[in-house]
This record gives sequence, C-alpha cells and structure tokens, in this order.
Amino acid sequence: MKPDVLLADFTGVYGDEGFLAYLQERDLPFSVVGLGDIEGTGCYCDPGAEEEIHRRLAPLSGAGIRWLDSGDYHYMTKILAGFQKDPFVLVLMDNHPDDQLPVFGGVLSCGSWVQEMKSSFPLLEDVWTLGPEHRIRNAAGTVDRILEEGIDDMLELVEGHRLYLSVDKDILSRDEARTDWSQGAYRLDALEGWIGRLLEKEVVAVDVCGELSLSKGASPEDLRVNFETNVNIQEFILNCLKR
Repeated sequence: MKPDVLLADFTGVYGDEGFLAYLQERDLPFSVVGLGDIEGTGCYCDPGAEEEIHRRLAPLSGAGIRWLDSGDYHYMTKILAGFQKDPFVLVLMDNHPDDQLPVFGGVLSCGSWVQEMKSSFPLLEDVWTLGPEHRIRNAAGTVDRILEEGIDDMLELVEGHRLYLSVDKDILSRDEARTDWSQGAYRLDALEGWIGRLLEKEVVAVDVCGELSLSKGASPEDLRVNFETNVNIQEFILNCLKR
C-alpha cells in the first residue's frame, strides 16, 4: 500500500481543523481534490455527481490513505473501491453498517453504499463490519459475534485476500471524535489495534471519514478533537507501513 494521502474536500473541514497545515508541515505526499462545488452530493450522490467525482479522483486512485470528509460522504468508499482491478474484501469499522436498501431509485447514499457494493461489485469477495452493536460480522455469514472477543478468526479467514479498510470515526467515543451521527464508545487505541493487525495483511487502501464541519455547527473544541485524532490515525498508519 502506498503512503500517498488523498483529501476529498467537500466542506473545507481539513483546512479548518488544521489537518491540511499538518500535512504540509509534515512534508507528506498528498493531494487535495475539491468536490464541494458538485451539486447532489450531501448524504445522497446522484448519478451525475457520482460520475464527476469519479472523473476527478481517477488520476489519484492509487493513493493509499484517503480522507473522505464527514460521514455524509462515506459513499465515497464505493467510488474509490471501484478503481480496484483485482478481487478484494471490504473491512468496515463503523457505528453503522451502511447496508440499507437504496431509498430513491438506486441513488447512492451514505446509508446504502455497502449494499450497492454487494450487489454491483463482482470483485468484492466479502464485507466485514466491526462496531455496530459491538459485534463483528461478515456478509458470508460465517461469523457473527461480540467484537470484544477479538478478531483472530477474521484474520484467519481473510488470509491471502486483498483488503480495503474503511473507517468512520463515529465508531469512537466523543472523547476522541466529534461527528453528527450517533457514536459508539470505542477508544482510539482499540481502533488502531484493529488497523495495525489488518495492516499486517495485504491492504490496498485505507479510508477515513467522520469529520464535523463548521457548516454542521462544529465548535473550536470539536475541530481540535478531530484534528488530534486524525493526526494520531495518520501517524499510526504511516508507522505500520514502515514495519
């Protein structure tokens, strides 16, 4: 997995948090793609908007670490994973499964993108979800149990498969993330523990969403908390890639 960083910028939140300045000071290879001017993207992504997002991201589809703005845009995982050319398994760390049936005539949404991947991605071999109701599940139906028992059996079952990791920070407690969706109670060290063990496998990319923008009422404290967590996640992934 490449350490290149992609910022998908819908709301300007990475500049407001200071995360953009951190990347610049850190001298990391990163690219910012402005997407806020595209109509039809808030929570739902109409077909024309999806096509334009795909066009803008295509030149950067090789970036290994993708920051997707707020959870309203988690459907970006479906768009970015669509650039994969070989079979892969999606591992989703989220307080919500995001696998509802589409509400409006198949229009892509932040709540249906997993379901759409299952139905339209022939290269998608399985989907694992970690977090909702403190459980770990896979789409194949071979595992459904309490997550606190660990992820050893999942690691065995994904051995030899290419993995795409997708993280929504709403899985974290409000001490460590501020989102505009209902949140879980996991600590950052637990999330990083899962990511670290998964990065021992063949991971093709990691994406992260769950920001809270000024337009959604973010306070200076909200921005500070999310900035610190983003830096911790970014540095943790980079350190894992050096092993």
